[in-house]
This record gives sequence, structure tokens and C-alpha cells, in this order.
Amino acid sequence: MLLNIFKSKLHRVKVTQAELYYEGSITVDQELLEIANILPYEKVQVVNVNNGSRLETYTIPGERGSRIICLNGPAARFNSPGDEVIIITYAQMTPEEAKNHHPLVILVDENNNPLTKV
Repeated sequence: MLLNIFKSKLHRVKVTQAELYYEGSITVDQELLEIANILPYEKVQVVNVNNGSRLETYTIPGERGSRIICLNGPAARFNSPGDEVIIITYAQMTPEEAKNHHPLVILVDENNNPLTKV
């Protein structure tokens, strides 16, 4: 049996852009993806702290160091620039793997600069 376990997250990053007329997904600064152990095109859950919306999409790497968080396509209707979101990844693990797993939490400042790994 495999369990879906919380793998990592970017906690309370600020949305910098919302592009309705785009093919879809979330664009995230490549450096932030790497720090949070999130791969390009990996499935993520995006939880909006401001309005409670939740959606699933995939990541697109943005310019390194830009601190971009851009919701594209229909997701732009639920996320506006300035909103805080949590970008969460999950991994399938056996119960034995899950017992020893420690998720990675990346906290950021008001400009999406990484502060700490929890």
C-alpha cells in the first residue's frame, strides 16, 4: 500500500502575477523550486490564504532570482497579485518510508526571499 504524504511546501509566498490568458499552471522562481525540492512540471496544490481557494496544477520554472509566483490560466481567477498562497507537494510512500519522512517547509519574507527551512 502507498500513502500520499506531504513532501514539501513554499509557505505563504506572495502572488506577483496572474495571467488569465495563458495555457495554465503556476510559474515559480526556479531557485524557490530548487530550495523547496519541487521539480519543474511537478503536480502541486495551491492554497490561497486570502480567499480559501484550493487548486491543483503543475509548476513551470520562472526566471531564477525573480521571486515570481504567477498563477496562469483559469487559476488566475482565484489568485490575485498580493495574495498569499501555500504551494504544497506530496509523495507516495510506503508506511515504512512515511514513518521516517520529514517534510520540507520553506518560509519566505514579504518579497518571497527564502528565510528558513523547517
